[in-house]
Formats: sequence, C-alpha cells, structure tokens
Amino acid sequence: MKVGCGLKDKVMVNRNASSGHKLGQLIGDWYEEYFVFPLLQQVVKKLRLFVDSRFITRTVRNGKVLWDDLDGNSVDFDYVLELDGSENKVGIPVAFIECFWRRGTRHSKDKARDDSGKLMPMRETYPTARFLGIVAAGDFSRPARALVRSRKIDLFYVPKEKIITAFSECGLIIDYPDRLAESKKAALVETFVALFTTEKKKAVQKALHRLLGQATITSYVDRVKASLSALPQEIRLALRQDSMPVCFESVASATAFLQAPKFEMTSPLESYLYQITYSDGSEFEQSVSSLEELKMLHAQIERLTLHMNRLCS
Repeated sequence: MKVGCGLKDKVMVNRNASSGHKLGQLIGDWYEEYFVFPLLQQVVKKLRLFVDSRFITRTVRNGKVLWDDLDGNSVDFDYVLELDGSENKVGIPVAFIECFWRRGTRHSKDKARDDSGKLMPMRETYPTARFLGIVAAGDFSRPARALVRSRKIDLFYVPKEKIITAFSECGLIIDYPDRLAESKKAALVETFVALFTTEKKKAVQKALHRLLGQATITSYVDRVKASLSALPQEIRLALRQDSMPVCFESVASATAFLQAPKFEMTSPLESYLYQITYSDGSEFEQSVSSLEELKMLHAQIERLTLHMNRLCS
C-alpha cells in the first residue's frame, strides 16, 4: 500500500511538471522574443552593431548561434552582438548574452553557474568581447545573482512579480499555487494558449516596459555602450622563443642535467604574446603561434576602437 501511494505521488508530480513546463516554455519564449530581442535591437541601433539570434535568418550560419572558445568547443548562445556583421557576413563579436525565465528559485545557483560558465571563456577568447551579460526574469535567488556579479557579468533582472503583473493586466493568468491539481493547471494552460495571440504578446510587452520604466531600458543600453567604450590604453607585444624540450627517462638523469643545463636554441619554438589593458582596468592576454594571428587579433581591436571613437564623436 505504501509503495502504491508513492508511485501514485511520483506519477502526479510528473504530470504536474508537464503542464507547468509547457507554460514556462511559452513564457520563456515570449520573454526571449518580445522583451530581450527588442531590447537588444535598441542597443544595436544606437551602437550601430548587428544582433545575431535564432530570430534572425543568416546565410552565414545554419541554425544555432555558435562560437568557438579557445579550446575549440562550439558554444551555443542566445544572442551575440557583432561589429560589421550582417545576414551575409560574420562580424567581430563584441558581446555575448544569455537570457531565461524562471518560475521558482530552485536550482537558481546552478543556472547562474552554467550560464556564467558559458560566457566567461569568451572574454579570454576574443579581445573585442567587452560585454558579457545575462537578462534574467522570474525567481532568481540572491546568491545566484551575487554569483553572476562576482564573475563580472552584467545582470539585467526583471522580478517575477513584474512579469506576473504585466500578463495579468492583459487578462492572462500565469501564476498558480505549487500544489494546484493537474486538472486545474492543465485548464489554466489551455486557456492561456487560447488567449496568447500575437496582439496579446505585444500588449504584455508594452505593459512590462511601462512597469520597468524607460529609464531602466535606457540605463541598460548605456551599460553596454560604456563597456564597449572602455578602449585600450596600453598594448604590449612580446616575442617568445622556447627551446626544444629535453627529455629524460629518470629523475636521476634530469637531476644530473640540471647541474650544468644546456638547452638547444638553434631552432627555437616561437610564439607571440598580445596583452591589453583597458581604461576600465580590465585586461586581455592571449598567446598565438604566428605573426599573422597576432595581426588578426590587433586588427579586431583596431576596428572596435575606430568604431567606438566615431560613435562617441
């Protein structure tokens, strides 16, 4: 009897999760397309950039918005802002941004860790990636928000109550008790789907903008601009030459060699170090194996510097 009750409870939890997951996905998709995407369109319009996302059709990519990190891993992002990018041309990445909606605080810190973990390597990979951000909505716990900020990632946060209010003002109910019966939860979702037309989506967008205030939107645009406007104040270039490795089959032989070491430098391995210190105090450093790669890195920084100087003048 006890086992039977437990099985019934488990099935009920799974059924409850299905309706809740569907509603959460609908809200999350709306948030990404009707709030975050237009927000970033304001950013790129003012800063004369290009925003890549799943809502943009590009001939230069097929499907996901993928960028490689230093280790060669392809990482999928919600949005990437590019300098000189277009539907037919891949530009220089200057900002990487993730977004999400969360109904509850459960696993908030895991979400913060995962998304920030995706973003941080881009700072080390691309010298022009001056802005890393998360645009979050819903219940996102204080420790999770603190983790994001501690990793020097910008956070635009929309509290859950503002989302609920924006939908409610447009006649859409998205909030419900955690223990609501599945039949009632399914009915709520069915009603929501029937009412959630394109016109309603736009109405909720306007309501949320009003609840947040134009100053909040403007300040976000200004933060992105400020990050990209922190330009190089010092650039350091270095040529490194390393000898061919000397190999030993025992600790004793290595010890003997170190008594009078002699490294072969007739055909040294060369690498180049590119270091930048920006006006906001941040730094970038990358080692490359050829002069051409060094020139390529510097050319990207040069293009961003010229763009922001023209923009600000």
